[in-house]
Amino acid sequence: MDWVDTVDFRTDSSALPADTLESRLHPVFVAALAGDGAAYRLFLDTISVRLRSYLRQMLVRSGRQEASETEDVLQEVLLALHLSRHTYDPASPVTAWAHAIARYKLVDHLRRSGRHAGELPLEAEALQLLDRSETAASEAQLDLDRAMASLPDRTRGLIERVRLQGASIAEAAEAAGMTENAAKVAIHRGLHAMATFLSKRGSRAS
Repeated sequence: MDWVDTVDFRTDSSALPADTLESRLHPVFVAALAGDGAAYRLFLDTISVRLRSYLRQMLVRSGRQEASETEDVLQEVLLALHLSRHTYDPASPVTAWAHAIARYKLVDHLRRSGRHAGELPLEAEALQLLDRSETAASEAQLDLDRAMASLPDRTRGLIERVRLQGASIAEAAEAAGMTENAAKVAIHRGLHAMATFLSKRGSRAS
């Protein structure tokens, strides 16, 4: 496979020039879309390093310093990448596609937390990439439903209240009979478990 020589670039992907990362990562993702599980895992590992750096910088710029918040948003981005993979056009740069989705999810996160997101414009490109095909959307929803169903009841309830219904973490924690800190930890672990679940499903896709 053409992408096997790229395995050693995942750890330093945040420092690579954009065009270099694109030239290496594009064939990896194309192979992943064709059903190569190892390529899919490599893509997620590599793009995670790049997007984590981007999200951390943007959150710090918005006055958010907690590393756990960066990880929370990153897990949401990885879920969105997985659920939107059917909409990707192989003729387009995969890094730009991933960053557009990351920017969309970051803006959404800042808006939900009541922070100003003016420096992170919500581009029409991101919306189009997230919802280009009704068939892809229905398949993505089925994946998401299965990932949610794999979680413990309490964790699933927290994520549904906070991420899907727009409740604050404090409100969701109170409804679940938990402390706010415990709810934050449960949500973070739940999102990570969903990303892992969807990654495994993606690696089995043909």
